Amino acid sequence: MLASAGCTYRSTPYQPLSSANEVAGGYSDERLSDQRYRVSFAGNRLTSREQVESYLLFRAAELTAQQGYDWFAIEDRVLEREVERQIRRDPLYDPWYGRYYGDWQPYWRYYGPSGWRAWYPYYGHSFWTEHVDIREVERFEATAEIRLGKGETPNSTMRAFNAQDVIERIGPRIEYPGEK
Repeated sequence: MLASAGCTYRSTPYQPLSSANEVAGGYSDERLSDQRYRVSFAGNRLTSREQVESYLLFRAAELTAQQGYDWFAIEDRVLEREVERQIRRDPLYDPWYGRYYGDWQPYWRYYGPSGWRAWYPYYGHSFWTEHVDIREVERFEATAEIRLGKGETPNSTMRAFNAQDVIERIGPRIEYPGEK
């Protein structure tokens, strides 16, 4: 995701997922039958798991209200976690050696678990690991199949939610595109 001058990277706002913002993420829903939908929310790499799950729940409640129903029950739910390991190596720089002195470069040998080995500081070998930066970047996507209903929310299941209650509780924490 690229940011123009003056913009900063931020977590995925509450927005519909489209091909234009596929990298940024957002929600999508698919009608399975009259009272059943599949709802998803995909976050970018700055969106926490809690935010992805909250936005999924909010979208389910919003969709329930839009369809004229009072409650929804989550019948199946999946949370996918994608981990990307990024390794960045900064080449060691020694101003006393290098191209200015022809092809000669420093060379060391050391004894390791597999015997004697050679080390060259300019070939990215990690003899000293201070120059290696490894970080994990997580990205979450949550999907749920929901069943919509009217009347009083069934209390026989812990997975049934009153749509209006969810909207009132989560709504104030929703970030929309363009908000800071």
